[in-house]
Amino acid sequence: MTRTDPNSTASGAHEGTTPGHQVWTGEAYPLGATPDDQGTNFAVFSRLAERVELCLFDDAGTEQRVDLPRMTGFTWHGYLPGIGPGQRYGYRVHGPWDPSTGRRCNPRKLLLDPYTRAIEGNVRWSDAIHGHVPGDPFRRQEQDSAPDVPRSIVVASDFDWGDDHAPRVPEAETIVYETHVKGFTKRHPGVPEELRGTYAGLAHPAAIKHLTELGVTSVELLPVHHFVHDGYLLDRGLRQYWGYNSIGFFAPHAEYAASGTGGGQVNEFKAMVKALHAAGLEVILDVVYNHTGEGNHRGPMLSMRGLDNQAYYRIHPDSPRHYTDYTGTGNTLNVREPYVLQLIMDSLRYWITEMHIDGFRFDLASALARELHEVDRLSSFFDIIQQDPVIRAVKLIAEPWDVGEGGYQVGNFPPHWAEWNGHYRDSMRDVWRGEPDTLHDFGRRFTGSADLYADEGRTPAASVNLITAHDGFTLLDLVTYNRKHNRANGDHNRDGETWNRSWNCGVEGPTDDPAVNALRTRQRRNLMATLLLSQGMPMILGGDELGRTQHGNNNAYCHDSELSWFDWEHLDEEMLDFTRRLVALRREHRVFRRREWFHEGVPEGADDEIRDIEWCRPDGTRMADEDWHTDGAAAIAVYLSGEHLGDRHGRPVIDDSFYLALNATAEPMEFRLPDDWLAGAWSCVFDTAAERPFGARAGETCGTAHELTLVGHSMILARRVEAR
Repeated sequence: MTRTDPNSTASGAHEGTTPGHQVWTGEAYPLGATPDDQGTNFAVFSRLAERVELCLFDDAGTEQRVDLPRMTGFTWHGYLPGIGPGQRYGYRVHGPWDPSTGRRCNPRKLLLDPYTRAIEGNVRWSDAIHGHVPGDPFRRQEQDSAPDVPRSIVVASDFDWGDDHAPRVPEAETIVYETHVKGFTKRHPGVPEELRGTYAGLAHPAAIKHLTELGVTSVELLPVHHFVHDGYLLDRGLRQYWGYNSIGFFAPHAEYAASGTGGGQVNEFKAMVKALHAAGLEVILDVVYNHTGEGNHRGPMLSMRGLDNQAYYRIHPDSPRHYTDYTGTGNTLNVREPYVLQLIMDSLRYWITEMHIDGFRFDLASALARELHEVDRLSSFFDIIQQDPVIRAVKLIAEPWDVGEGGYQVGNFPPHWAEWNGHYRDSMRDVWRGEPDTLHDFGRRFTGSADLYADEGRTPAASVNLITAHDGFTLLDLVTYNRKHNRANGDHNRDGETWNRSWNCGVEGPTDDPAVNALRTRQRRNLMATLLLSQGMPMILGGDELGRTQHGNNNAYCHDSELSWFDWEHLDEEMLDFTRRLVALRREHRVFRRREWFHEGVPEGADDEIRDIEWCRPDGTRMADEDWHTDGAAAIAVYLSGEHLGDRHGRPVIDDSFYLALNATAEPMEFRLPDDWLAGAWSCVFDTAAERPFGARAGETCGTAHELTLVGHSMILARRVEAR
């Protein structure tokens, strides 16, 4: 084939040919493959490259190569007339090979475009996919990897969005539902079998009906960036299920498409977003920009490692053939490199502007803020997002930790960010399993964690409250198991968190004991009610409302099977009804989703001395400072005033007032409503110990003596009903 001179300066001129292909110089921006009505522009970054070949594949897999003719500012680019959407392609990079200095160019390896909009095919694990010879890390592997690696695909932007518009749910109104594209619908009887486990399946009316009837506002999807299945998992008969192994930051995962993998996955994903928006539901993506699926220094060469290993990854300063690993996955993306930071920002903008995504949850977000070693809240990553008018306008949620030193950064992200609140999760689990000296922290977390967020001008919605999430026990398992049961993962039960703050209610695993099962039912209700009545932004783990179990496996990342998929046939109807009613209660009453922090004293303009929140002992007296740390104290009540609230426009709103009593002890306990300063009648809203928690006592007056009896491990919510 004819090669072209990469130093040629005839911009836009015909530079050379391969059999059947003209090559022009093209443009250095935008990066990726950009088609127009005459051809496609290709542009890829590599500072190390001495020559870059564009590889084109036909339907039979026959490869043709052409040199990209121009390098501008370390971006290699070329324009090919006649090449359009659907074209499969990849890159081969010629350059230095010296793993001891972190340079790993190997033209025998076909590389994915980091900017590709779609990917076709899976990795077939073989020696050929590595840049080095297995067992000899300094020797370059000479086998061609093309037969064993995926292809990039040229994709057109031709989807008809019609009248689609973002729901733009205010943070204070948001209720997040974390779920998995495949797991949610794979066994759903109302979704046609050919659509189950796909984007089209999640867009099906039967799937959307569950979400809208539940009442959540925002669907947070586990990673949908195209990801790699690890070789060691495939050897065990397992697969990467969660998706935290990205290899394409612009490409929706092809295996979730019912329409095929030749680029149709892009429009299918867009159709899913459009359908969810039409139902009033936001779409939030769990994104993994901290590492890639290329793994550690022994991992495969699939994309960035072969393009420019030194630029794309955090090279260990003392041993450049290794990586600095803040993620526990073998590598860390190098956000100190401007082109890598640009890659992340371009990806975020693409998902917002082209795919209509409403927000992002950033996996191991602390790793993105490490400029040198320490986590830096003034890092370039945060600066650029703050200045970007597109990205800063959507929901930004951080998982505020990584596995490196100093990585736990709950409460330390900038304003306008929300955070998964690990302190909230730990505190609520501890209270309900009866840990001593937990009331004080419970009070802080229930009211929005002002100690973590108020000083930075943030609102209670900065706290994403969660009891359970994908990585850990489900809610049912949290009250069924004390220990993890992960042997099916193939690591001899060594993987997964050992300290779960769980309580099995007296028996490990399923049991026929009616008393234990009744206690577990109360505990699930207690935890779900606590979550949905707390100030902040609640996140429900998808399936907890159905009674989903993973049989004690708290790290089911590798189980693309019935262990992880939702079991719609055996769902817990009572728990589903209870959760629906709780969500409706939260959405109906602004007192449970305040936009402002509780006042320290009496709100300005109040007619009496009652604060907007009052904490009470079971005997009805106000909590004193020493009461928060009384040995063995595990029962408390809180009065939430419906006065002095504001709506989203700042206008005054009056809501009902509520009294919530919690008994986390094992014994029944009498609670007395404080009739000296809360005179009036009270109506029971729910009792988690009742067979029908919203039914048996709902509307019942809470006794003429203003007394409530709570059985062990239960809670009651009462509403004040006297005339205003």
